[in-house]
Amino acid sequence: MPTLSRFIIACILLALAGYAAVFALANFVEPSPREITVRVPTDKLLQEQ
Repeated sequence: MPTLSRFIIACILLALAGYAAVFALANFVEPSPREITVRVPTDKLLQEQ
């Protein structure tokens, strides 16, 4: 059973590392806002459906 317990502990540590990475990205990285421009073709506006 020691190999099973090592495997379970390794899986738990990997899950904790993933959770810590997501937590750090969510709390310590600030996204930079920017403007987005989307060109709409005029033929799409003039079509009647």
